[in-house]
Amino acid sequence: MAYKPTGNKVGRPKIELTPEQWDIAHKLANIHCTKEEIASLTGISEDTLDRLIRERYDKTFSEWFTVASAGGKVSIRRLQFKKAMDGNVTMLIWLGKQWLGQRDKVENASGPSNGLLPEILGFMKSKVIGD
Repeated sequence: MAYKPTGNKVGRPKIELTPEQWDIAHKLANIHCTKEEIASLTGISEDTLDRLIRERYDKTFSEWFTVASAGGKVSIRRLQFKKAMDGNVTMLIWLGKQWLGQRDKVENASGPSNGLLPEILGFMKSKVIGD
């Protein structure tokens, strides 16, 4: 803040976050709220949030957010793993595909090479035209 020659402060007072507001910001990042939402819910602008993070952590918002949001990802992963271990078949299949590279085996059952087409056409012909 600048000073007048008389020694009085000039300009707006510097905005700071209280420890409670920093706690809120961290909790919001943990659940992957956007920069706009974090700034709004802590009562500051996005530019001020950028400045405060730079001053306090010597990081950009993006760098800070990566660290601050990691706990939320870990919590989701823990809950997904617990669901799978409790026998949730859908979660077991999904995690198998995501983590283990498993995939559904899709066989090509169309085309005359499988021997079904002539049989199906013959059945349809007998029903429509009659034998």
